[in-house]
Amino acid sequence: MPFYERGDVRIHYEEAGSGFPLLLIAGGGLNSNIGFFTGNAPFNAIEELKDAYRCIAMDLRNANGGQSSGPLEIDRPWDAYADDQLGLMDHLGVQEFMVLGFCIGGPFIWNLLRRAPGRIVAAVLAQPSGFRPEMPDLFYDNNIKGWAPGLCARDPTITMAMADAFLNSMYRTDADFVFTVSREFVRNCQTPVLILPDDVPAHPYAVAMESARLAPHAEVSLYPWKESKEQIAQALAHIRRFLHAHQPAAAAAQHVG
Repeated sequence: MPFYERGDVRIHYEEAGSGFPLLLIAGGGLNSNIGFFTGNAPFNAIEELKDAYRCIAMDLRNANGGQSSGPLEIDRPWDAYADDQLGLMDHLGVQEFMVLGFCIGGPFIWNLLRRAPGRIVAAVLAQPSGFRPEMPDLFYDNNIKGWAPGLCARDPTITMAMADAFLNSMYRTDADFVFTVSREFVRNCQTPVLILPDDVPAHPYAVAMESARLAPHAEVSLYPWKESKEQIAQALAHIRRFLHAHQPAAAAAQHVG
């Protein structure tokens, strides 16, 4: 199993297929790992897209159920994860790429677009996470129960107090909108984005649609899109059209050839 290592960080990743690089970010919150694609995902993005793209997936740092590890960077949680994602692409020799992310992948993608706008050609945000003012502690509560205890049991150097500080920094310090960027950033973002809204507590429809209205080069899938195999197939067809339309022409021609 391949690993990318940088200092104290060790990231497990997998690749499948060939073509223009496509980073796949699993859902599952802070337990985001490659197993999501064969478990709780609406569709297996690796299997569905490896025929056309070089699919690259990774276990999130310190995810329960994954094999990636590293320190808790309490003062910069979102950027620490972006470091891992961009560092993996550097390790693989990938300069330009597209990205598709589920759930927590939404905030991650906006942060990647902030950090490396020139590298990301297009992005798909599926059932993206967002802040609900009426449920301000939702993500803290979910992770202090469903992520922190397992991590502390696995790594005795990490305490529940450290996990509490990390989650406060991540989900309570700048609790608004998509967590990682401002509305002004989304309004000025020039990268094409395709948004597949959801409407469950962690994936607010209102935030997904506000992002789509603000982003100048946004598309939105049908909604709902997960209630039947037929709807999922339609959403996948939209994703394929979107990715194909925005990958560099030279890469598309080379893959066809």
